[in-house]
Amino acid sequence: MHNTRNKFRTIAYYCVVVVSCILILASLLSLVYNIPKWYLKALDFPRLQQFVASILMLLLFIILNRKWKLPSIALVIGLLASIFIHFSFISTYLLGEKAVPSIEESELNPNNTVGILISNVLITNKNSSKFLEIISDTNPDLILVMEVDSWWIKELESLKKGYPYFIEHPLDNAYGMALYSKLPLSETEIQFLNHSKVPSFNTLINLPSGKTFKFHGVHPVAPFPSDKYPENIGENGNDQQKEVALEKVGMLVSKNKRPSIVAGDFNDVSWSNTSRLFGQNGNLKDVRIGRGLFNTFDAQSMIMRWPLDHFFVSEGISVVEFKRLPKFGSDHFPLFAKFEIK
Repeated sequence: MHNTRNKFRTIAYYCVVVVSCILILASLLSLVYNIPKWYLKALDFPRLQQFVASILMLLLFIILNRKWKLPSIALVIGLLASIFIHFSFISTYLLGEKAVPSIEESELNPNNTVGILISNVLITNKNSSKFLEIISDTNPDLILVMEVDSWWIKELESLKKGYPYFIEHPLDNAYGMALYSKLPLSETEIQFLNHSKVPSFNTLINLPSGKTFKFHGVHPVAPFPSDKYPENIGENGNDQQKEVALEKVGMLVSKNKRPSIVAGDFNDVSWSNTSRLFGQNGNLKDVRIGRGLFNTFDAQSMIMRWPLDHFFVSEGISVVEFKRLPKFGSDHFPLFAKFEIK
């Protein structure tokens, strides 16, 4: 019995060491930004999971380790470094000051507010009735939907009774997009920023007060290789399609003097180098900072989740409400935000 227990302890110890080494290596490689390889970019996504796993491995190693020699101390230091690396990325969202100020319902002017729902519906998902129910319960002013094909456009046809202003660009490549609005739209453009099969929307929203703001709906290509859909390895062999597209949106916003909101499925996490540079270039702020992670992908997993759907806003915009909505069969949760435009 004693030998069996020792054998189990030894196996567990070496498993912890191997997993710990993998976590330490992944943590260090996740800091590399200037090598455009999708498998390195993927390490930037599960920071919360790596943070928790590193803490767990540290505790298990302390319990299982019997000889505190240099290799053991080095492993502990490596795990502490891993914990620090990931915490430095996610702490701003969990504990930091709000990048975009909040405003109470009692203090705002209703004619200057707009509620926006964004959702990647998943092109293969056929549960449109549940999605329409979520829209009815939330009652947003704008609805941005991504991954819509002709089937989804037909299913959303009933929205046009309450949302008479709309832009529709269905595609069968998982990058179709549609925008439905209660508020008048003008100066509308469907742009193809860096990929001929990946649209983005650029439109002027007219509020009841007479004020206007620019809305940019984006869904840049995914960073992972795909045989079926457009991805981050572009038409010219360029593997930075998403980065270039977001840079162009940032430039459009920086040239615009009106308040601006950029929303959509960025196919990237909030804390990525690309997202942070995009925000800086466009003088935009991430609504999540100081409010929480609000992980929107993967809705079909209980563990592997991270924030891929975003709202970035310019100065002069306050947050009234910000929340993740129930899932409806897509691999993304819908996200809702209500703003006051000053």
